[in-house]
Order: sequence, then C-alpha cells, then structure tokens
Amino acid sequence: MKHSFSPLPIQQNNDEKVVRMHLAAAYRILAHQKMDDLTYTHLSARIPGSDTYFIYPFGMLFEEVTSSNLLKVSLKGEVLEGEESQYNQTGYVIHGSIYKKRSDVNAIFHLHTVAGIAVSAMDCGLLPLSQFAFHFYNRVSYHAYDSLALENQRQGEKLAQDLGQMKALFLRNHGTLTCGSTIQEAYLYMHFLEQSCRVQCAALSGNQKITLPTHEVCEEAVQDLRDFEPDFGIRDWTALLRRLDRTDPSYRE
Repeated sequence: MKHSFSPLPIQQNNDEKVVRMHLAAAYRILAHQKMDDLTYTHLSARIPGSDTYFIYPFGMLFEEVTSSNLLKVSLKGEVLEGEESQYNQTGYVIHGSIYKKRSDVNAIFHLHTVAGIAVSAMDCGLLPLSQFAFHFYNRVSYHAYDSLALENQRQGEKLAQDLGQMKALFLRNHGTLTCGSTIQEAYLYMHFLEQSCRVQCAALSGNQKITLPTHEVCEEAVQDLRDFEPDFGIRDWTALLRRLDRTDPSYRE
C-alpha cells in the first residue's frame, strides 16, 4: 500500500518538529548514499537562535534515525531530551564548539568518507579540478589532526577557530565537515565536497598532467554557481525528500 505525505515545510525552520524531521531525513539520505561510517560520524541541527541542537544517539546507524529518537543537547554537551547508550563526547565537542562560535550556523555535517579522508591527507588540499570544487575555491579551511576531540576548551575551540567563517573544513587525516544556515545548505555543501574529493582522487590516480583553470575563472565560477542557486540547496533537497517519502518514510516517526 502506498502512502501519501504532505511535503515537509522548508521555510519554517524555527519549528522543532520540522527541524527534527529534516535532520532525520538527512541521516537516512546519507545512509542511502553510503556516506555513513557505522556509528562514528554525526549530523546535527539547531533551531535558529537557540542554545540547543539535535543529534542522533551515539551507537545508532544512520538508517535507524527517526525524528523522535533524536537527542536534544545543550551547547555544553548536556543531554536535555532523549536517551543514549553511550555519551558522545567527540560529537558534542565538535558540534557544540562550532555552534557557540558561529551564530549563523544551524546545521553541521561531519563525515568520514574514503575520498574525503584521502584529500584531507593530501598536502595540496582540495584542488580546483572540477565544477564541484569551484564552490570551495579559497573558501575551505583545514584543521590539523589532534587525536579524538575530547576537550571543549582546547580541541573544540581550536577546531571552531580553524573553521573560521567558512562553510567547509577538512579535518586532516580524519574527514570532512560542512555547515550551513539550514540543513539543506549543509547537505548540498557536503554533496559537492564529497564529489570534489572523488574527482580529485580519480584525476590524480591517472598519472597524467592536470589542467587547472586560472584564478580569475575560478573566482567567477564561485559567484556564478552561487547565483545559480539563490535558495541554496532547496531544489535538490526537496527532490531527495520526495524520493525518501516514496521509499522509506519511517524517518518521520
């Protein structure tokens, strides 16, 4: 039997129920795209202007996340609502530290994909090899590896400092992180960053001379790409939600 669902509101991002459902959808979409890593990476979202955010319970798979089993956590890492089997220290340090420093950020995605980790370990960093990568030309930061992020004051603050005002960060030898004012913005940046890394790994493995556009062309491309998406991420995100509602709407529970 097919079910019909009303589309999730996009603009009402100050509604806790709506934020929860969009975040649960993000977990499911990334699981479908095989960009999760067992129970070791995490996505979060907060209601704009608040001092709390939502994140999944440590120990769950992305495909198990629903709107109702998300945790509500304070910026200090206190679990205010929901239940977890193990305290997610690294998750709370990373997400809480960034939210404290960036009032414009309402969603954070942190992943450990093979391509993302590979590029994070390259001394050259992300190269402007593809149209995907032009989104990040002179607009990506790097954070040196510092073991597990277990300390708010030292490691968390340094990570947030290294991110600066950027929307994307490579955690050297570790993975990638994107953020946005909305969940769909953080998602689309992560999609483009992952595609950039896959292209770079493929191109550099070909043992051929690489062609790079000029600085002027790259800067023009950044502006053109953003102007092409005035409501950054909404078109693709609503399309992904339609597919999710057709295939597995249980994220809404």
